[in-house]
Amino acid sequence: MKTLTLLRHAKSGWDDPVARDFDRPLNAKGARAATAMGRHLLREELRFDHLVASPALRVVQTLDHFGRGYGDLPACNSDRSLYLASAATLLDVVRALPADTDRALLVGHNPGLEDLVLLLSAESNPLRGAVEEKFPTASVAVLELDGDWAAADDGCGHLIRFTRPRDLDPTLGPGHD
Repeated sequence: MKTLTLLRHAKSGWDDPVARDFDRPLNAKGARAATAMGRHLLREELRFDHLVASPALRVVQTLDHFGRGYGDLPACNSDRSLYLASAATLLDVVRALPADTDRALLVGHNPGLEDLVLLLSAESNPLRGAVEEKFPTASVAVLELDGDWAAADDGCGHLIRFTRPRDLDPTLGPGHD
């Protein structure tokens, strides 16, 4: 069985006058949320043998803060195709994961990550409702997949965990900027 963990980048700053969306940095709340999520996944003893991430600044900074809470992560494989990728593109990335990888961490953007969770997980899964409602910034979804990465397809996953920053600390939720 393969385990796929999806991490959405943390909250970025819209106040920073950057020329490109790609260069938007995290805001202070996003940095706190990413660190808290890293600590949480460490406590939950989630491990990763492969890491693929969008090279957008907010993702790079999310991983930096996530790592402060989590500790050592595998070397990051930066993949430009993950920047604002669709679920179909993300599924192609999942299918291309190394066969000897058992636990992958994929870090990127919405709506692609949310759509990928919904594509891979069965409609009967009780956690789907929360994902359908919203996959907030710095949230994590963990899926166990039937079969190998290359065979990943509709409904092959079991959503076993969905954690939002506000689940860890209410001040990381909406209305607490």
